[in-house]
Amino acid sequence: MPKKILGTFKVEYLQVLDTNGNADKGLMPRLNRDQIKELYELMVLTRTFDDKAFHLQRQGRLGTYLQVRGQEATQVGSAYALGKKDWIFPSGRDIGALITRNHPMHMLLQYRGGDERGVKTPEGLNNFSITIPVSTQIPHTTGAAWASRMLHQKVVTMVYFGDGATSRTDFHEGLNFAGVFQVPVVFVCENNGWAISLPRAKQTASETLAQKAIGYGFEGLQVDGNDVFAVYRAAKYAVEKARKGKGPTLIECVTYRLADHSTSDDASKYRSKEEVEEWQKKDPIDRLEKYMRKNKILTDKYKEAVIQKSKERVEKAVEDYERIAPPQPEDLFKYTYAQLTNQLEEQMKELREE
Repeated sequence: MPKKILGTFKVEYLQVLDTNGNADKGLMPRLNRDQIKELYELMVLTRTFDDKAFHLQRQGRLGTYLQVRGQEATQVGSAYALGKKDWIFPSGRDIGALITRNHPMHMLLQYRGGDERGVKTPEGLNNFSITIPVSTQIPHTTGAAWASRMLHQKVVTMVYFGDGATSRTDFHEGLNFAGVFQVPVVFVCENNGWAISLPRAKQTASETLAQKAIGYGFEGLQVDGNDVFAVYRAAKYAVEKARKGKGPTLIECVTYRLADHSTSDDASKYRSKEEVEEWQKKDPIDRLEKYMRKNKILTDKYKEAVIQKSKERVEKAVEDYERIAPPQPEDLFKYTYAQLTNQLEEQMKELREE
């Protein structure tokens, strides 16, 4: 009986691009050469930023940092499917999605340098603040999507979270509400196999994470998260469906973090060298490069130009970040109340006198 029940929860696994760069033409999304190059450039820029941020942290110029390496296709491919007026709700690792959504890179460094002003989204960008607590952004996203529906706006919200978040109550509450009210939201689960040091198999008995959507009355999709074309195809489908008022979708992107969980972690203590090496063969940027070479979109000269331009942009962002004056101690008091309480007024006065 259990096997039969589980069988009804089966979801299809979508892969467009294999590890050798061969694409299934029947599944290939509608992307022209310029769009494919843009996806590639965004992924290279994300990795360049990621590598630089890691080294800045090691030099004491940034605080704790969560690397993206290995998950570029999941983040870039999904965010690329959104319109300008749509919203994203990122978690701490989703630098690639924010870069795709034109979030200033110097502000991302500013935030990781311990300055909260870095997550104050510039006017005209619908990027919500980065969320560090696991899964708490999911109900926020559902609420924002519900609001857009009530206001009769054709706006879609997209939220990012890891596999570990699917075992948290916020995940279940957010998906349940989204299913009941059929709100225009796309849930993107970055299943990188590890919730810090906890393997996926030890946190849920579900055959897939995508099938969890079925219990809440909507569609769940599972895709190869290292295949940017598969991620984009699934995200584009989910976004268009949501925009038409046909409800939410959960997309499970099966990917892998090639780095440690964060700069405070040592993943070698809980996962094998062989596992990491096996996933390195599925590197999303290498896979896309193979496809582009076979289709005469990528040349050595173009690749070198993309790498150089990415380095220049990232170095400029670092310069801009390190020129920002540090926040003032008084800022601790300024942004909590419209009018300070007497006690806070006294505390701020004492601070000025020190």
